[in-house]
Amino acid sequence: MRMALYILADLLDEDLLWLNRVGSLREIRAGEALIDAGREVRDLYFVVAGEFEVLIDRDRVVARLAQGDVAGEMSFVENRLPSASVIATSPAQVLAVPRAAMTEHLARDVGFAARFYHAMAVFLSDRLRTATSGTASGEVEVLDGALLDSLHVAGDRFTRMLDLLARREH
Repeated sequence: MRMALYILADLLDEDLLWLNRVGSLREIRAGEALIDAGREVRDLYFVVAGEFEVLIDRDRVVARLAQGDVAGEMSFVENRLPSASVIATSPAQVLAVPRAAMTEHLARDVGFAARFYHAMAVFLSDRLRTATSGTASGEVEVLDGALLDSLHVAGDRFTRMLDLLARREH
């Protein structure tokens, strides 16, 4: 599942507006690195359009990212340099939310912090569960109703976020 859906499922509309206001829309060329292994990540990235590969050792693809995915979350949570690179495989757009602004907002708005970190925990738990349960190999995973309801709300919020970003471009 797309990470942005996990995050947006827990956030409020006011949080979405804050991300849109503080973040900047960036154009990424095919072949350009969004994140370089071993280099500081200064932003949390929401993929708005395009596709990326997550690479270890610049040649081993370990994941693919597309619209609705987030990049830079592991370095954000762990405050460590990334072990993988994220390279655009097509022209792409990302909403880049500065780490410094995010950290300041998390410290200032406890409700936002709780919602954001809960979403991160749910996403990372799902990622680990998928990797270790056999669903990564093609088995169908059954989602509970509460998760489906929250993903519906998140999908609506993501659509509104895209609309807000589109209006900023014009």
